[in-house]
Amino acid sequence: MGLIPDDKKELLKNDFKEKLVDPVKLVMFTQEIECRFCSDTRQIVQDLATLNDKIKAEVYDFMKDGAKAKEYGIDKIPAIAIIGKKDYGVRIYGIPYGYELQTLIEAVINVSKGQTDLSEKTKSILKEVKSPVHIKVFVTLTCSHCPAAAAVAHKLAIESDMVKADIIETSEFPDLAMKYNVIGVPKIVINEKVEFVGAFNEDLFAEHVLLGAF
Repeated sequence: MGLIPDDKKELLKNDFKEKLVDPVKLVMFTQEIECRFCSDTRQIVQDLATLNDKIKAEVYDFMKDGAKAKEYGIDKIPAIAIIGKKDYGVRIYGIPYGYELQTLIEAVINVSKGQTDLSEKTKSILKEVKSPVHIKVFVTLTCSHCPAAAAVAHKLAIESDMVKADIIETSEFPDLAMKYNVIGVPKIVINEKVEFVGAFNEDLFAEHVLLGAF
């Protein structure tokens, strides 16, 4: 048995069969030496790819395939870029396990759809974003509120070409956690100048994104 239990795999098979629309690539960057969770992250990605024909896994070495990493804007590992009809800027850094497995699953489904269930109010706020916005959401694997914040960030990226969203597992990147003074999670940082802690509702999250764009 892999990291994903067999009963969970069966549930995911049904979920993916019902909800996936377009093909999704899970582009994973690893380095087997000096990367504690890389092999486990690769296993999760490859396991998900066995559950539905629309999910494909591509695994690259962060150092040997440096050009590919640069193409996807990957600067740390383990990393997963979730790519659909286009690159929506949806990224996960760190092992997507514990509560964060749900973040990966939701990202796969939403990227496959190429659209989200964000409210019309939220979408209208996003239309006002005219310059690039980079969202960082710091999470932990044991934080039950983190997947909600991560899902909203990813949905905002899917809905707006101006937005990209990184989910970062705090314990695997302690230097970043220190840099951004991550004491509580989810901690959201937008364009290095707007930040908040907690799972805000999507409208308020989008308002902060708009604020970060200026």
